[in-house]
Amino acid sequence: MSYAASAPGARRESITDALFAVRAFSDAMDRMHSGMKGDMDMNTTDLAALRMLIVREQRGETVSPHDVARHLRISTASTTKLLDRLSATGHLERRPHPHDRRARVVVLTERTRREFFTHFGAHLASMSAVADAYTDEELAVIVRFLGELAEAVDPR
Repeated sequence: MSYAASAPGARRESITDALFAVRAFSDAMDRMHSGMKGDMDMNTTDLAALRMLIVREQRGETVSPHDVARHLRISTASTTKLLDRLSATGHLERRPHPHDRRARVVVLTERTRREFFTHFGAHLASMSAVADAYTDEELAVIVRFLGELAEAVDPR
């Protein structure tokens, strides 16, 4: 039996409300990504790869084809096809690794970076405005909660 099912009434209601809010947010993100897929004329996996590259780029990390495969949980053959498709449509480039001449890295093109932020920028600004209404302590709890939910749903 889950904790929510065994919890006293008010506590169960709070847990259920929190999980419904997470589901509503997830649904809203799905709708946003669906709109971006259509606008950018790509499939779900293509968009997931671009999102991964954006996040890693913001962290200052390089991304190898193997990193893409591992993140998306697809085979190396499927990764090669994905990268070929995104390269052919001008969304990304394969470049030599900055420190290992034998390896390659995957980077977004400037055009795709602009296109991605054109579609996502307004959403990001709205989400940032929502987050700005919370204290640092509240945001730390939210970060912990969402991180633990992500781990529960997708343990690595």
